[in-house]
Amino acid sequence: MQRKGTPVQVYLAAPRGFCAGVDRAIDVVELALERYGPPVYLKHEIVHNSTVVKSLEARGAVTVEDVREIPEGANVVFSAHGSGPEDFRAAQERNLHVIDATCPLVTKVHNEARKYSREGRKILLVGHRGHQEVKGTMGQAPMNLVDDREDLDLPEWDDATEVAVLTQTTLSVEDTRRSVESIRERFPNVVVRNDLCYATTNRQAAVKELCERVDLVLVIGAANSSNCRRLREVAEAHGRPAHLIDGPDELNADWLIGVDSVGVTSGASTPEGLVHQVVEALEPDEVLHIQSIEEDVSFVLPPEFR
Repeated sequence: MQRKGTPVQVYLAAPRGFCAGVDRAIDVVELALERYGPPVYLKHEIVHNSTVVKSLEARGAVTVEDVREIPEGANVVFSAHGSGPEDFRAAQERNLHVIDATCPLVTKVHNEARKYSREGRKILLVGHRGHQEVKGTMGQAPMNLVDDREDLDLPEWDDATEVAVLTQTTLSVEDTRRSVESIRERFPNVVVRNDLCYATTNRQAAVKELCERVDLVLVIGAANSSNCRRLREVAEAHGRPAHLIDGPDELNADWLIGVDSVGVTSGASTPEGLVHQVVEALEPDEVLHIQSIEEDVSFVLPPEFR
């Protein structure tokens, strides 16, 4: 990249990049391709990153949005974001072999939804309307959605209503806290589950630390990735200009005018190779590493691949 302005230092945040749920989902698709051969169908993008999806499609994966598009008897991997019961029913009707790559932390939210519904509690899900994870969770039991991007519109339930609050796993820590506080004020008899995943929380904490040292933050990841968008918003909320880019081709030299230090991080579905490409394109004089939290999380594979 032709750089304008002063040379830059690059601070690389850690943790960044793939979380355990993404690692697991990608492993599942690769193992399915090895065992069953192509094509292996993917219900929704296996993770929200086009580089990952295209790499798997080049090896014989086929991404679809509707289970009914898949030929009868085929092999299908359900994405890391989770799927509703209607997708499993449709797969059964078509005699599909389903390999469920839902992140175990999302599965935990599904289990909570069914548990609290059985107990008779009304359920509020804090999440973003239209996101694949929200669609899957809302299929588990009757519930109302609270979207922090919209005006607060809580149900007209009695004040004494027993309520359970669940959350999408990839939200902003601060935005979720504000939504939960508003719900608590309205419904005192409430159980709140902290469903934000460890990777979401840790990557946002690392961005906050970056903001104390840099003039500009670059988040590497896909525009449709919820956790990537939250990282950009966290940086902006902490007073730093921030950009979400999918790779080095989206860098803008004008961003670096007057900038001495750039913080770089990536979302939980972003391959590390894209981060290295962006750093190389920045041509920094120095690359420094900030390790805020150590991660040591892994998930077991689905039964057929253990």
